[in-house]
Amino acid sequence: MKKIIFILLLLPTFIYSQELNARVSVNFEKLSPASKERLVEFGKQVENYLNQNKYTGQNWEGDKINCSFTIFFLSASDELHYTAQVVVTSQRPIYNSHRNSLMLSVLDTKWSFRYEKNQILYFDPSTFEPLTSFLDFYAYVIIGYDSDSYDPLGGSDLYAKAYDLAVLGGNSSSSSGWILSNSSYSRRAFIEDIRNSQFRQFREDFFNYHYNGLDEFYKDKAAAQKHMVKLINDLYSVIDKINRRSVVLKVFFDAKHAEFYKYLKDYPDKDIFKKLKKIDPSHTSTYEDRKSTRLNSSHIPLSRMPSSA
Repeated sequence: MKKIIFILLLLPTFIYSQELNARVSVNFEKLSPASKERLVEFGKQVENYLNQNKYTGQNWEGDKINCSFTIFFLSASDELHYTAQVVVTSQRPIYNSHRNSLMLSVLDTKWSFRYEKNQILYFDPSTFEPLTSFLDFYAYVIIGYDSDSYDPLGGSDLYAKAYDLAVLGGNSSSSSGWILSNSSYSRRAFIEDIRNSQFRQFREDFFNYHYNGLDEFYKDKAAAQKHMVKLINDLYSVIDKINRRSVVLKVFFDAKHAEFYKYLKDYPDKDIFKKLKKIDPSHTSTYEDRKSTRLNSSHIPLSRMPSSA
């Protein structure tokens, strides 16, 4: 794997037990002063939980994965029960450069859980718990995405663990967000899509896009662009046969649309943007932009921020 080779070239070599370098921020604006006081340590506790657990069960080789959880509290029904919306993002370094690639950018609007001030958060993925299982689900997805980008289908075991949590959540008394719904995003729909054999080629192209495309862009631009374009062409060839409301495609293009424009805007075959508009019509304005576009990989699109922020 490129990640392992890259790390071996560094002195000293770092091998981490944990996989995530998570940053957690919390917005309490909609809560009462009493509720805010009970949650004063919540963000730090969640951050420690994500960063101190070992999700793969193995030593993690290479850099920890930079990710963020921005939590917007919506209500507190009593001293123990809360609802929130969360923006989850993750990044991956682009090798041979000092840039990062935005891998994941999700607005999850349905998180309900019980929390007692200063309670200890226990890691037990075999048991469903509305607070920690939500965090575990996204930890598995983040690590799965990262693994898929370095090794074809490398995230499969992580997605299986996330799926198990989604099933447990859907069968629990706190099933909101864990069951299939007509909304544009649900955890269950997302994890079912990514594990569906219909998206196997997409996942293989996802690897190729990052490993042989982005990572090689600053060494051999023309060759790298061809690898990146392969993902678009393969999707275009099957787009009429797959679900246009696929949550996996929505999540992918929400994170990648600006990146496609940045790295392919001078690609010789301009039809590539016509194909992108068909595959991903929600970001047509990006693909039609012929002006200089600044890409910030850590940017959370304003359209995806909760209105209460």
